[in-house]
Amino acid sequence: MDSSHPQEQHAETRLVTSGRDTKAQKGFVNPPVFHGSTVLYPTAEDLHAHRGEFTYGRHGSPTTKAFQETLMALEGPQCAGVGIVPSGLSAISTTLLSVLKTGDHILVCDNVYRPSRNFCNGMLARYGVETTYFDPLIGAGIEKLFKPNTRAVLVEAPGSQSFEMPDIRAIAEVAHARDALVIDDNTWATPLYHRSLEQGVDISMQAATKYIGGHSDIMFGTISANAKAWPMIAEGIRLLGVCAGPDDVFLALRGLRTLSVRLAQHHRSGLDMARWLAGRPEVARVLHPGLETDPGHAIWKRDFTGASGLFSIVLKPAPQQAVDTMLNTLKLFGMGFSWGGFESLAIPFDCDAYRTATKWSPGGPTLRLHIGLESTDDLKADLDRGFAALKAAM
Repeated sequence: MDSSHPQEQHAETRLVTSGRDTKAQKGFVNPPVFHGSTVLYPTAEDLHAHRGEFTYGRHGSPTTKAFQETLMALEGPQCAGVGIVPSGLSAISTTLLSVLKTGDHILVCDNVYRPSRNFCNGMLARYGVETTYFDPLIGAGIEKLFKPNTRAVLVEAPGSQSFEMPDIRAIAEVAHARDALVIDDNTWATPLYHRSLEQGVDISMQAATKYIGGHSDIMFGTISANAKAWPMIAEGIRLLGVCAGPDDVFLALRGLRTLSVRLAQHHRSGLDMARWLAGRPEVARVLHPGLETDPGHAIWKRDFTGASGLFSIVLKPAPQQAVDTMLNTLKLFGMGFSWGGFESLAIPFDCDAYRTATKWSPGGPTLRLHIGLESTDDLKADLDRGFAALKAAM
């Protein structure tokens, strides 16, 4: 999807006004959901020329166009196009298959989403693409890892479990000097709080299942690219035949309209909870780049305008059974493998088994928390009960 950019306005305004054509929608604020595969052509000449704004359901509809135009407006003027795919992992796999070929080499941040790593070690390896993992804090030192066939660098800022903050600007400067693309998993902050295409990123991906959807009810992925990378992404989407269902597109657009108010609350509540947890005697460390004490705070403050509700904590040493008792005691924090919805979540994790460029040794059990839209007073009370159960079980 390509579109000219509207005059620059505040992000909150762009989210509400972009991609809307009330005249074409008979006065309705929202576009209809187009359930369709076949698009009819008025004449044989139009059919032969594939002439028409829409040609086939897989290639888009007025609903997908509205979503793409809105996300493009949020990404900023560097965005040349937005691709829509059925999940966040599909955004990752589609992107990598679109820009890599047999014999290529890719550099991947060691704190990357584990399914991204599995795709590199599995399908890309079978197709003859070599992957090298690097320390998230390497910065410009990544220069030493480049090979003549290095085609791309994949970063995640911050990592969605351990929350190290790579210096994307420094990495991009090195990568572009060697004609390599920079790919960013921007799910944590979304383009509302991190316009990564302005930081030197060529392709910005999101699991829009998370904050764009916002209600834990869709699977959805997006791929935003600059002018250099967009033709490759557009071709990859066309050749792979990936698309998202019309109802999910509509729900993603609905979520996008309210992203600014929801993410602002996640930002406030997340920092409130992170600061409270940093003062708890059961907690050894809080992993949240928005905290002044976090090693990645300076980069976060330079490149980001906000934080989401996702962060991790390192507990002081405790047996797994006691941690499980704590988790079983919680009532407001559910246990589930996602985030970005309205509900709070807590899961244990351990990166050690799949880190290769760095050693994960936090010094105690680790929990990843998603702070939802509940009252933080109630969330603190829930964790307080959990900590009491942890202590009693030790």
